[in-house]
Amino acid sequence: MVERVRGLLRMAEDPAVTDAESQAFTAKAAELMTRHAIAEAEARAERGEEPDAISRMDYAVPGVGGHGKARVRALADIAAAYGCQSAVRGNTADNTERTMILVGTVSALDALRMLLPSISMQMEASAKFMSSSHVTDIRELRNYTRSELETERKRYYRSFVRAYGRAVAERIREFRARLRENTSAEASGGASNGSEVSESGRGAELVLRDDIHRVNEEFHKQFPQLRKHRPERTHSAAGYRAGYRRGREAELGLETPVSGGGTSTLTDGG
Repeated sequence: MVERVRGLLRMAEDPAVTDAESQAFTAKAAELMTRHAIAEAEARAERGEEPDAISRMDYAVPGVGGHGKARVRALADIAAAYGCQSAVRGNTADNTERTMILVGTVSALDALRMLLPSISMQMEASAKFMSSSHVTDIRELRNYTRSELETERKRYYRSFVRAYGRAVAERIREFRARLRENTSAEASGGASNGSEVSESGRGAELVLRDDIHRVNEEFHKQFPQLRKHRPERTHSAAGYRAGYRRGREAELGLETPVSGGGTSTLTDGG
């Protein structure tokens, strides 16, 4: 399964493929990883084994264009949808690289390690295209100075990226919830006498819920004193709307619409 996912992501990142093909490859990879994590939790519960271990990984986030904080916020939302907690080191307004520190189950971190680069690539491509189109549109409305257009482009880009991450995260949460529900429903339907399969489905659900609590405990143990992430002062409503819409429509293999849902809290390791 892991080799299939890697193969799909290699194809998604091939510059020779179209944007639609790239999204489709990433979509299938995300679906495989999510289904695999649910199946693994169910199998461990059925065998009476210990839950998935909690681990930690560092993920480098570029600050190119001064958009590092927006990228961190978007990727932190996506990581939270996989049940992970995140802190960030060096999260300044500069163009320098910063490091996201992710704490989660081994399976969730494996999925993010493979999926985040491809999701980021799609997000950045969409943000670049849409922000350029936005600047072209407003230039025709009145005589903006070059400085004003550049400021608007940056505001739009950052808002687009943050909203894109939020929309993708919400869809991932809904998809994972639906898979858990389907697992439990199938287990109940396939049980003949009240039964082992039904217990397996409920066991998987309990394991996945317990994972979230264990991750939270480990995260706060490792980072007991963190400053809250400060939201950026600049914001573009148009960019946010466009980013949310693009994130909702991005090919993720989830086949579920975005509808409400909570947002994750990003903390800053300073």
